Amino acid sequence: MKHYLLTLFMLVAAPLAAQQNVPEIPFDSVPDFFKLPQGMNFGEVPGVAVDSRGHVYVFTRSNTATGPAFAPAAAQLFEFGPKGEFLREIGKGLYAWSEAHTVRIDKNDNIWAIDKGSDMVIKFNQAGRVMMVFGRRKESADEDTKPWEHVNPPLPAVNGLFRQPTDVAWDSEGNIYITDGYINSRVAKYDKNGDWVKSWGTKGNGPGQFNLPHAIVIDRNNNIYVGDRSNRRVQVFDTDGKFLRMFTIDVPPPPGIPPVNGETPTGARLAAVIGAPNSICITPGTNQMLYIGESTYPGRLFKVSLDGKVLGVIGRSGRQLKQFSGVHQLACASETEVYAAETSNWRVQKLILRPAAQTSSASR
Repeated sequence: MKHYLLTLFMLVAAPLAAQQNVPEIPFDSVPDFFKLPQGMNFGEVPGVAVDSRGHVYVFTRSNTATGPAFAPAAAQLFEFGPKGEFLREIGKGLYAWSEAHTVRIDKNDNIWAIDKGSDMVIKFNQAGRVMMVFGRRKESADEDTKPWEHVNPPLPAVNGLFRQPTDVAWDSEGNIYITDGYINSRVAKYDKNGDWVKSWGTKGNGPGQFNLPHAIVIDRNNNIYVGDRSNRRVQVFDTDGKFLRMFTIDVPPPPGIPPVNGETPTGARLAAVIGAPNSICITPGTNQMLYIGESTYPGRLFKVSLDGKVLGVIGRSGRQLKQFSGVHQLACASETEVYAAETSNWRVQKLILRPAAQTSSASR
C-alpha cells in the first residue's frame, strides 16, 4: 500500500525530477511524400501504419457524407506505396466507418482499423476483405442512438463490446489486445481466433487503472505498454494484465512556443500535458525503442528506451514541416524512419532521424 500511495503521489505532483539533459535528435521531414489523386485531400489524420513491404496506410477523417443517424461518417482508409504513390482506398463505404481513430498492421500484414465512432475494430486481409469484426455499432433506427456520454460513475464495461476503442496490438502468440478507451477504461484481450479472454482496468489513477488508455504496443518479450494519456504516463503489463511498472516523460518544453490552437497552457494545465502519451510506436528488430508523441501541446516526439528513459526529443508545436500538432499515431518503420499522423495539421509526415546532437533541450 505504501508503494501504491508513493506512486500515486509521484503521478499527480508536478514533474519534480524533470529530465533536463535530453538531446535534440536532428531529423528531416520528407516534403510532399504522399501523392494523393488530383483534387483529393486528407482530413484530420489520426492513423498511420507501415507493413513489411514499406506500404503506408493512412486512416483519415475525410467526410464521406454517410454514416450513423447522429453524425456524418468521417473515415477513409488509404494505401500508399513505398515512395508515397497512391494505390487504393480500402473498405470504401464500410458499415463500420464513423470516426477514424487508428490503424495497425500485424505480423502477417493484415490491416486493422479502429473506429472510435462505431465502437468497432475491423481486420482486413491484404486483399482488403473483412476477416474479423470486433464490437458492434449502435443501430441507427434505435431511439437511444446518440454519442456516448461521459457519465460519472462510468458505465459498467461489457465483455465483447466497446465504447470508443482506441488502439490494438498483438503478442507473440497472436493474442489480440484492444484499448477501450474514451468511455471505458480498460484493455480487452482476445485469443488469436478472436475469442474473448478477459479485460483489465477501471477508471482511476492508481496502478492498473486508466484515464483514457489511448495507445498500446507490445515488445518482443511480450511486455505490454499502454499510453494512459490523461494520467500522463505509460503503464507496462504482462499478457495476463499484471501491472509491472510505469513511467512518465518529464522534459520541460522550450519557452515561448505557442500552440497551433488555443492559448498556451501554463502552471497545472501545462504540467498535465507534458509528455502525455497520445501516440506510441515500437521499433522492429532485437534492440527495440519506443517513440512517443505528445498531443497538441507541447507537441513533441520522444525517443524512449523500454525502461522509460528519454533518449532524445524531436520537434515542437507548429504548422511547418518538422513541427507537429496532434500527433495521434506513430508508425516505426525502423529506428531512423518514423511516420507521424497529425489531426490538427491534417497530414502525415515521413521523418528521417539522424544521430542525436550533443546539445540539450535545456540549452535551447
